[in-house]
Amino acid sequence: MSAGHNYQDIITLFNQTFLPSENTLLVKGNDEPIYLPANVARPHHQVVFAHGYYASALHEIAHWCIAGKARRLLEDYGYWYCPDGRNAEQQTEFEQVEVKPQALEWAFSVAANKAFRVSTDNLNGAPVDTLGFTRKVHQQVLEYLDAGFPPRAQTMIQVLRAFYRQPELQASQFNYEDDTFYAV
Repeated sequence: MSAGHNYQDIITLFNQTFLPSENTLLVKGNDEPIYLPANVARPHHQVVFAHGYYASALHEIAHWCIAGKARRLLEDYGYWYCPDGRNAEQQTEFEQVEVKPQALEWAFSVAANKAFRVSTDNLNGAPVDTLGFTRKVHQQVLEYLDAGFPPRAQTMIQVLRAFYRQPELQASQFNYEDDTFYAV
């Protein structure tokens, strides 16, 4: 892995790319991540990531890349979030919603030459099949590689690849051992 994954870089890359075309800023937050649509007091949409964590920025960008135009007009895309401590049914719902964003986050991580770890985000809840979830995320990455990434995600991948000087994404770059994915 290369060193130097600075959250200021990802902010600059995202904002230079998407502020002009999508009126959207990536913003370092001090607390939980959130998406805030533009309004009278806030002239730009904001993808707010947690505490300056690079991985949080990639994850929140992934959610933004999947959200359709109508969802991007709603705070947090109009979704609910059930925090850590979910029961088995809630965890299954969480994982179904998280497969695509985590697959995009993994692709962004590979494009940035950064390790990625799948997140089931339920340390205090029902037992989690992390390897099963990992396999679903892996399968989704392979589907994106075959059929194409959503347009904004493809743009972000290209921007990250150029900045970090990484090759085109290929299936062989996406390997996993247990629940940790590595950019190869």
